[in-house]
Amino acid sequence: MSIISIKGQNLSGIDEDTVHQLAAGLSVEIANADDADDYLVLLRSLESVLQHVKDAPDYIHPELSPQSVVGSRQYWKPADEDNPMNAWNFQCNLVSSNPTSAALKDRTIAIKDNISVGGLPTTLGTFTEVLSRNGSPPISPIDASVVGRLLSAGGVIKGSSTCENHCASPLSFTSASGPVHHPLLHGYTSGGSSSGSCALVAAHALKRKGLDQQWGDTVELGIGSDQAGSVRIPASYTGIYGLKPTFGLVPYTGAASMASMIDHLGPIASCLEDIATLLKTMAGFDSIDPRMTPESPLVAQVKDYPQILADFKTKIQSSSTQKQTPLRVGFLTESFTVAGLASVVRDTVRHAAKSFESAGAEVVDVSIPLHSDGPIIWTASTRPSMSESLCQGKTGGHLSYLPPHLQAQWPPSQQAFDLQSTSNPALVNIMLSGQFAHRHFGPWLEGKAHRKVFELRSAYDKVLEEVDVLITPCAPTLAMPHPNPQSRILEKLSSSIGVTSNTCPFNITGHPALSVPCGSAATPEHPDVHLPIGMQIIGRRWEDDTVLKAAALFEEGKRATKI
Repeated sequence: MSIISIKGQNLSGIDEDTVHQLAAGLSVEIANADDADDYLVLLRSLESVLQHVKDAPDYIHPELSPQSVVGSRQYWKPADEDNPMNAWNFQCNLVSSNPTSAALKDRTIAIKDNISVGGLPTTLGTFTEVLSRNGSPPISPIDASVVGRLLSAGGVIKGSSTCENHCASPLSFTSASGPVHHPLLHGYTSGGSSSGSCALVAAHALKRKGLDQQWGDTVELGIGSDQAGSVRIPASYTGIYGLKPTFGLVPYTGAASMASMIDHLGPIASCLEDIATLLKTMAGFDSIDPRMTPESPLVAQVKDYPQILADFKTKIQSSSTQKQTPLRVGFLTESFTVAGLASVVRDTVRHAAKSFESAGAEVVDVSIPLHSDGPIIWTASTRPSMSESLCQGKTGGHLSYLPPHLQAQWPPSQQAFDLQSTSNPALVNIMLSGQFAHRHFGPWLEGKAHRKVFELRSAYDKVLEEVDVLITPCAPTLAMPHPNPQSRILEKLSSSIGVTSNTCPFNITGHPALSVPCGSAATPEHPDVHLPIGMQIIGRRWEDDTVLKAAALFEEGKRATKI
């Protein structure tokens, strides 16, 4: 430890009582008066250092400076009648003045409301009182790395999509602005926490199929974040594609963190080709994000996912080469026995084996017993410290560039606490869990849980040496009604329990995972409405292209069986 100076003692606002209060917080006491005086000098030195940094102007990284757009970065709050799904937070129309490619030319995109878009508020799906002391939502001075890349590729950012309160829900009833409704059934969940992005993309796809409902403005493409399934779960519930890429493939810079080891940004679209195009656009080292690893490709070295996908589809659609390009597909036994898995979801995903086989794949059952402990390991390895990143805005220990406009109000005021408890009690549980875990188990246990993550990763890796991809159910049920907002806490959260059991393990192990629509079923309350079912395809780390190939193979098998 270095101490840079002990000057400026007369300017301090702390005294010896502060030293004793801090010691009491450690459950110890400093009995020697001289020792207390000396520690006071040292603390006053730190006080002056911290005050100096607090008073200094912030630094906007030049790579994140909002790029110039056609016109202005004007934004607006849509009227309720223009936002019937409550899927929009704010709307805008951002088009780069100097795009560097046409990969996404004129394609409309929604950005999840925990990802910084320069000139727009970032509200994290929560209340202004939680984010700001001046009553105004914080305006972003930066474009997140992926936002800048989307604009440079010619994409049209149409606004920020509603997300769940602090992204802490796999369902869509917790946002401060109200629930996000399923495109097919108002009052039903669209899944979370990338609820708005998935609802908007799914509604756009339904429009193109000729369905005539009042959805308001929609978009072709969406971007979400995924810490336990928050791209894949809403994609599954709404019948579209949602990819959690390999950890470290897509930079997270400029998005609000839940816990750095599980933070992922991923593409959302209604077809595989768009997933591939978005992934190629978003991926690659940005020199800022500490989540990126030596395996992360430079931007110029990112795989050409659209071309890889197109070439593969051409091969499998040719009868002469179909048998020459098989994949070995492993259905993960333990994933079909998770608690709360609806029989219609289980059977529909199981039936997908026939489509894979029709397209020439070899289908086998595989067992990974530790998968059943995946949600336990996810929880123990993230929950004890999650509040520090999610609610307190702490860095993860590595050099990080957190969004400068997001300054957590911690500890929460009673008003903020009561608002959060009413809106999203899961967030309050995160706050309390951190206090409980450290007080009753100590921080060392989180370290042990991290070691268990390596064990879990190894278990998946070993089986993925024998098969090319794993298959599991994604969301365990059909979309369900939103809970009664007046319900007790456990009643509100009951429908969320177990939703991410098959998705969250791959956030800690880093494997790429894609939700693929594979069927639908009628909901008992509305037998005339068929709600989507999604399966999850998991691949080896850094082989996101194989996941896309497997999804294409499944699509081809479905097409072939219908002929």
